[in-house]
Amino acid sequence: MRQPVFNFSAGPAMLPVEVLKQAQAEMLDWRGKGMSVMEVSHRGKDFTEMANQSEADLRELLAIPNNYHVLFLAGGATAQFSAIPMNLLTKNKKADYIDTGQWSRKAIKEAERYGEIHIAASVKDDGVLSIPTQDSWSLTPNAAYLHYTPNETIDGVEFHWIPQTGNVPLVADMSSNILSRPINVNDYGIIYAGAQKNMGAAGIGVVIIREDLVKEPMPTTPILYNYQVEVANKSFYNTPPTYNWYLVGLVLAWLKKQGGLSIMAEHNQRKARKLYNFIDAHSFYHNRVAPACRSWMNIPFILQDNQLDGQFLAEAEANGLTNLKGHILAGGMRASIYNAMPEEGVDTLISFMKAFADKHG
Repeated sequence: MRQPVFNFSAGPAMLPVEVLKQAQAEMLDWRGKGMSVMEVSHRGKDFTEMANQSEADLRELLAIPNNYHVLFLAGGATAQFSAIPMNLLTKNKKADYIDTGQWSRKAIKEAERYGEIHIAASVKDDGVLSIPTQDSWSLTPNAAYLHYTPNETIDGVEFHWIPQTGNVPLVADMSSNILSRPINVNDYGIIYAGAQKNMGAAGIGVVIIREDLVKEPMPTTPILYNYQVEVANKSFYNTPPTYNWYLVGLVLAWLKKQGGLSIMAEHNQRKARKLYNFIDAHSFYHNRVAPACRSWMNIPFILQDNQLDGQFLAEAEANGLTNLKGHILAGGMRASIYNAMPEEGVDTLISFMKAFADKHG
């Protein structure tokens, strides 16, 4: 039986209990085959049906238009830091990137290997973190694409608006907020995301790419990073991460069962609002992100006295609240409250934080 804890890890993150129970029940006998899904042929009828259903469910949840391809690929989101410039910086070697945190910077560093990368805007940090308004950005005319990270997990900075790029394709790393609310896929050229926060387990990622962006890549592009090849083979050029794909399928079915992304948006916004309201009302805790840019998914906070950090974490864990330690680059605490985190988990965290502040404040 699963331990009664609330896991606030930024990723790999908690999965819905219902999904874990189904995976457990099917571990030794999937679809009456007498074997695990990990043991069946990825080209067999049953796995193909599962793969097709997971794509259909993702298309339904996100209302993905027919002129977009959906790929399920190994390597998570980080593989796409290379694949995107190798596929898009072919004739035009210039691209714009928005730097709002560590994951943006990793994408920028990798893209610089393949073309001329221009940082069109960077997060503001004058004691309060904020995203500059688009009218202050320095955009490159006719760039091959504009890349941004809608949600930065480390500092908890999130776009609550979509950059307007005209004819320039907008590319988004949605690893940490995909499926947390409805989006208009037509606003994007490429959406990509690792699975281990809101979609499933680490090791697989999703790429949603508009068909006109699937073209001949750079000659040196490895075959598995070639979007033409992956589209032509429907993500089956080689053996995909089959168990991870299966888990994604279970999560997508669970999301549909919850009522879809509008319901998840209400759920996620309510959880985040509760925790931010508590932090703002108590001087013992502090969040340094401007309210207009605060993440629904990742909520960092610091204690009034950082000498109490270790005690806070130890007592939290003793109360079933795990993985609250902030990223090594940011320090403090961080509560990641993705789709699978129940509201009860946030309520329990707030009750603990109040008791801890009353005791030490």
